[in-house]
Amino acid sequence: MRITARCLATTSLVLVNMASPSWAADVDATSAIDTVTVYPDGATVTRVIALDLASGDSTLVARDFPLSLDPSSLRVEGEAGAKLTIGTIDARPPRAAPPVNLSELDKRIETLKDERSDLQGAIDAAVARRKFAQRFAETSPAGLGDKGEARPITEWRAAFSAVGDEIATADTAIRDATRKQRENDRQIAQLEAERSAKPPSKLEVRIDVASAAATKATLRVTYAVRNARWLPLYDARLDTGAKDRKPQVELVRRAEVTQSTGEDWSNVTLGVSTVRIGRGGSAPELNSLVAQYPQVPKPMALGTASDLARPAPAMRERSAQFTPLSKALEAAEPRERADEQQAVAEIGDFQATFKIPGRVSLGAAEGAKSLRIASMSVPADLAVRAAPVMDPTAFLEASFKQTDDTTLLPGKVAIYRDGVFVGRGKLSASAKDDIVRLGFGADDKVKIERAVLKRNEGSAGLLVTTSKTDERSFKTTIRNGHDFPIKVAIEDQLPVSESEDIVVEMLPASTPPTASNIRDKRGVLEWSFDAKPGEVKDINFAWRIRWPKDKSMVIVPAG
Repeated sequence: MRITARCLATTSLVLVNMASPSWAADVDATSAIDTVTVYPDGATVTRVIALDLASGDSTLVARDFPLSLDPSSLRVEGEAGAKLTIGTIDARPPRAAPPVNLSELDKRIETLKDERSDLQGAIDAAVARRKFAQRFAETSPAGLGDKGEARPITEWRAAFSAVGDEIATADTAIRDATRKQRENDRQIAQLEAERSAKPPSKLEVRIDVASAAATKATLRVTYAVRNARWLPLYDARLDTGAKDRKPQVELVRRAEVTQSTGEDWSNVTLGVSTVRIGRGGSAPELNSLVAQYPQVPKPMALGTASDLARPAPAMRERSAQFTPLSKALEAAEPRERADEQQAVAEIGDFQATFKIPGRVSLGAAEGAKSLRIASMSVPADLAVRAAPVMDPTAFLEASFKQTDDTTLLPGKVAIYRDGVFVGRGKLSASAKDDIVRLGFGADDKVKIERAVLKRNEGSAGLLVTTSKTDERSFKTTIRNGHDFPIKVAIEDQLPVSESEDIVVEMLPASTPPTASNIRDKRGVLEWSFDAKPGEVKDINFAWRIRWPKDKSMVIVPAG
């Protein structure tokens, strides 16, 4: 029979600590984490409470919930063998209880303090003894007898030895007593720390229930925590193909899960979801914009904070560690390949949740754990792309269609080309059927050189100089060293003017580009072509800028 609710308090937390009915008995309950769903900015945790309930009203008291949970997110549901109604749900820090052996601790502290007082008395006595010996040595006429005669040398030495022995004995007693005092002080501090009531490390959750009969019940308590998240990571593995095999990309999706919620997730059912719970439920509301003359700032009072909070430092990228195979393993007989388990995707119209098969454990201070959640293999188109104005290196690029029903979230990518790790990259957010481009490292068989052919700065005008000019000309040479054709894409920059007085023109000597404003960036041009094996191709590019003679002009990167 499924548990029924009483009014609207079925799974809502009553924020005010309400006393349970006088007839409701407290029942200690122990919960265990069963299911965790991690979001990019938080997590929901479900704990299970299984217990035997007596007939009538009871208050379940579970003292093992984390302090980091959001009390307003507490919800309860479950099943029982008889009709069971859930009342109020209350979360509170448990009271700090004094230690059970309080009287014993007090006696030990009292004894240690008495010992410390005795040691202090011994120190005071030794200090007085040393002062007396020093004063005796200073005031006693060592060289004269009772009638002023000189004493024998043997008496001098005996007097000196007696004074030295007294001072040494006193110093030794002071040192020994001081060391024992320090040890006493440490023991007293430790006992006083044990004596004081410790702050709670867990939250106490109280659930009022009413059972129509004695029954076994299973409750599931769900709540949200903030100190957890997952980041998307990817492995992109490019098979460059062969004469009888087309290029293909395998894209493996991973989730890097971290949590510092104060509770260990041990042997739980784990899932990751694309829902971002920290954004809230509604779009932000805009206020009016007012155009006005700037106001004169008022002087700030002394001690007023003026610096904005600095952004948190970016997460350090974790580097992968590789362990070489041992010789024994290499010499062993062939074995079955060990494949990573993969999550089961639950895809909706507005979100996707990936359920990790089996059970997973992740401690609160364990660090990040990477889990494979999905993969896809798709045919790819290869091309060599370069921007020789910045770097003459030719980079192999693979483009493919995103075939997953779920959006690829932005994240870091580990790049592999024909089984070799070649570096890391970044993947932008991509919806289904989007074209994804990924770079797969330098292609050393495609050589690119860019040369400056001309750079002139001068003036223009028939009879009178009316403007200044800047004219530049470049030649880019591409050589395909492969024994197969490959597509090549070369990018360059044509300056863009944001003023009517500054005129930019591409000169007729330029090789016509095949595309302009690449990736919606003004002035970024592309020349693409299929390079035959061993082919050498030149691309000419020339432009001129003209501006008024009485002004200065600079070329700067766009903001």
